[in-house]
Amino acid sequence: MPLGQLHRHITATLASRYDVGEARAQAFILLEDAFGVARLDVYADKVRYFSSDECQRLLSILQSLGEGVPLQYALGEAKFCGRAFAVDTSTLIPRPETEELVHWCVAEVDRAFGPSQAQHPLLGSGEQHALLESVAQYTLLDVGTGSGCIAISLALALGAGWQVQAWDISPAALDVARRNALRHGAMVDFRQQDALDTSAVSDCYHVIVSNPPYICDRERSEMASHVLDHEPHTALFVPDADPMLFYRALAQLARRTLMPGGLLMVEINRAYAAETMAVFEQAGLTDATLRHDAYGNPRMVCAWLRE
Repeated sequence: MPLGQLHRHITATLASRYDVGEARAQAFILLEDAFGVARLDVYADKVRYFSSDECQRLLSILQSLGEGVPLQYALGEAKFCGRAFAVDTSTLIPRPETEELVHWCVAEVDRAFGPSQAQHPLLGSGEQHALLESVAQYTLLDVGTGSGCIAISLALALGAGWQVQAWDISPAALDVARRNALRHGAMVDFRQQDALDTSAVSDCYHVIVSNPPYICDRERSEMASHVLDHEPHTALFVPDADPMLFYRALAQLARRTLMPGGLLMVEINRAYAAETMAVFEQAGLTDATLRHDAYGNPRMVCAWLRE
């Protein structure tokens, strides 16, 4: 089949649910991620022969897309920080804004605790674990890990000097996260834990990072149906009456478990940047800094626990 023709067909399938530009972009992603088709080959309208198994998979994906299933769920994976992560309806689909949080976290960690040392590519997982146990001197916690994309990306970026722990309330999400960690050779300690009930937590951390639920219920009407119908609501929404619910919990957790000189980094609702910074400052965290995402929206906050 000529690839240009196939791309147009996929775009037409998506056009009823997405604007034309996004439909075209997703068609490119589908062809590249599922079948290894380069964008230049589509532009050149090269002919590609698909096996019967590939045809069946393509038809299955197109049927799912026609039913409104997000592309990443239809493919079973999403790209994040240059890696492919398994996703399903128990986990959020990783967003580019969250990649920015990871990059900022690595930069702040390097500045505060010294340059990171990535894990050695020649070591097996058992050797990697032994190395981690022998040299790790810092600890990082990811609260609400979902697919594990934040925790795994940070574990791989920061290296053997860091022990990484990750929480989620959903056992199904933790299963996905563990598979992703195994896939990428990352050492992460995954635990089932409610972020709103941490009174029994006794560990201490140098860094806490989180992309918590922050969308207010009233914002549902502004959201696309493919998000509302498929992504886990427990990972998305907070009550209208308490948009700071998880940020208060994170601030108190940070106040109690962060080591002096440690930092808390979070993704936020752009409508509540000032409120989030105020919550952190009221909890005794200092030097709260706001950063905008690539789209110009206030999206991330970093705060410190000094003495």
